[in-house]
Amino acid sequence: MIRDMLLPEFDQEMANTRKMLERVPEDRFDYQPHPKSWTINRLAGHIADLPSWVLPTMQTELLELHPGMYTPFAPSNRKELLDHFDKHVKEAHDAIASANDEQMNTIWTMRWEGKTAMTMPRYNVLRSVVLNHAIHHRAQLGMFLRMANAEVPGMYGPSADEAPFGSAEKAA
Repeated sequence: MIRDMLLPEFDQEMANTRKMLERVPEDRFDYQPHPKSWTINRLAGHIADLPSWVLPTMQTELLELHPGMYTPFAPSNRKELLDHFDKHVKEAHDAIASANDEQMNTIWTMRWEGKTAMTMPRYNVLRSVVLNHAIHHRAQLGMFLRMANAEVPGMYGPSADEAPFGSAEKAA
């Protein structure tokens, strides 16, 4: 089944994403590396909110969006950030785990102000609009963390802040 292929990857990427969110420094929530960039808090809040997009994707076939309809999640501290993320990851995991192939292949549409922005099978929405989107912003967050002099966790192996690569530099 499609869910059986998607779920292990979803779980791995959400675990990696949580590691990145755990490193967001509360005393740097207002950090903004460039005037065109979001603040670290806005970016981390967006990443923490992305798993919440799974339920509307799985429970509807059409999402109508209009300006002012969405209020970005803005956590006030790291605990709130992680609690929000964890809650939505669990809900998303459960929704994916209970889906059958027919549900995954059902066409899903998003409209913005009445105009179709995308139409694709739910599976593709989950892969691109949720999972790939989260990975993209997670990479941005890693750069924000590095620029804010915070430790960056490894995603698919150790980072420069973790052994074995970080051990020689930390010892010097």
